[in-house]
Amino acid sequence: MRDVEAKIASGELRPGDQLPSISQLREQYRCSAPTIKQALARLQERGVLQGHQGRGVYVTPAPD
Repeated sequence: MRDVEAKIASGELRPGDQLPSISQLREQYRCSAPTIKQALARLQERGVLQGHQGRGVYVTPAPD
């Protein structure tokens, strides 16, 4: 979670960018799919990310 938030803060991930798939994130962070899903769910609850069924997870657009 912290790494994704840091990438957003640094501008590496920008509003509207799609995150890698869960399997890609599993390989990148070397953890289980449930752990990745839980982290993404928490970031969605915080409004940092938006999940779209069948399309992926995206960085939330910045508020106006």
